[in-house]
Amino acid sequence: MSEQHNREALESYIQAVERHDLDGMEGVLDEDYVKEFPQSGERIRGKQKWRFIAESYPGTPNITDHSYVLSGDLGVLKMTFEYDSKRVYACEIVEFADGKIKRATGYYGGPFEAPEWRAQWVERM
Repeated sequence: MSEQHNREALESYIQAVERHDLDGMEGVLDEDYVKEFPQSGERIRGKQKWRFIAESYPGTPNITDHSYVLSGDLGVLKMTFEYDSKRVYACEIVEFADGKIKRATGYYGGPFEAPEWRAQWVERM
């Protein structure tokens, strides 16, 4: 797919995050989507496990700011979230395949422990 298709997918994903629209977010993820959290040592493998985690997430953060750069099949997304009036800064490296998000690696403002509630859906790294 073209870089323009990837840009459209990333923009759709960001808009879905802003609306808390799980279906919209899931719609741009590849079936074999992989998300990694290096700071907590977790890997989510598969769109279905991502969905279970998204539906089980305790509290919904609001995205207050974002920007991204995109080149070919690789994007870097910078976001600011608000959780209970606290700001959280995030950076995601996003890889595309066939106009879908195939892989994402999320980095956050500081290290964090892996939450026990999602252990059944992740692999330890």
